[in-house]
Amino acid sequence: MKSLNLLIIFLSELAVIGSVAIWGLTLGTGWAPRLLAGVGGPALMITLWALFGSPEASYKVHGAIRVLFEIGWFGVGAAALALAGYAVPALVLAVVMAVGKGLAVAWHQ
Repeated sequence: MKSLNLLIIFLSELAVIGSVAIWGLTLGTGWAPRLLAGVGGPALMITLWALFGSPEASYKVHGAIRVLFEIGWFGVGAAALALAGYAVPALVLAVVMAVGKGLAVAWHQ
């Protein structure tokens, strides 16, 4: 079960990046801002995760700062999906992420 939970968390991380891309590509503006947001948004999220969130992060955060970072990072993914018009999938993503991270804390993963 613990390995499955780690897989779910990893897939949730990928879903956040995909959600930000979907949001960017569905903006109601011209093609250039959509492309910039659809590519730049995920690039920013990947950069933030690499710097602060990943197990090999350059500036790994811990404790309460880590919790706030993850709430914000995963929250952006769910919000982006909702803003793109996918409210139910956004809610499912948020619940899956919350349960997965909760189990990870309980299981010391």
